[in-house]
Amino acid sequence: MSKGRDGAGAGGGAAAVLLRYLREQNRPYSAQDAFSNLQREHGLGKAAVVKALEQLAQQGRIREKAYGKQKIYFADQEQLPAASDAELRGLDAQIAALSGQVQALQQSCRQMEAGERPGSPSAVPAAARGHGLSGASLPELKDLSSSMTTSEMAKEIKELKRDCESYTEKLERMKSATNHVTPEEKEKVCSEQKLYCREWRRRKRMATELLDAILEGYPKSKKQFFEEVGIETDEEHNVVLPAAV
Repeated sequence: MSKGRDGAGAGGGAAAVLLRYLREQNRPYSAQDAFSNLQREHGLGKAAVVKALEQLAQQGRIREKAYGKQKIYFADQEQLPAASDAELRGLDAQIAALSGQVQALQQSCRQMEAGERPGSPSAVPAAARGHGLSGASLPELKDLSSSMTTSEMAKEIKELKRDCESYTEKLERMKSATNHVTPEEKEKVCSEQKLYCREWRRRKRMATELLDAILEGYPKSKKQFFEEVGIETDEEHNVVLPAAV
């Protein structure tokens, strides 16, 4: 017998542990979460945890709520002692202090993610310091850090101008060429392509129907028949019928 089952049977040890845990934490848990949190310290088995939680809920010592197929358990708030005004003010002050610490830590994390040491002068990019932006916000400093410098922009502009000159020259050559295809010539080529493609489809369909009729009484496989007769298909040569223009 497992240690968890021994504890559950010894005067409801599992139920006592779970009741105390739920009241101390004062937050909802599923049976799996409660088992995972208490199994190592108290040696409770999964079955013992589920059974104890169900018994506590039936006895009204804890509350139970179902969300789909999963159930969660939490301490009955009416059975917990009410906090005094002084305790509530103390908790509010503690929350405010912790919130300030969280904000400071989040700021430090953002600076570390940007590769900077919090509070150091290096946290401000040289470009920003040179422009008197040492008081700029972190997002603004990140934008400045990722922007191109003046020399990089000048280089980029020079390369773009060179590309423009090249494309302009190419365009002029195309305009001055004398071997342009007229609309009439293009229409003629497209019409011929449609004709040939239509004839290709028609002949392929006729050949397929003829071969299928022969294969109905052929004792061997289609592949063997094609090899014996010497038939080559479009698919063997990766030939695809062109789309109509």
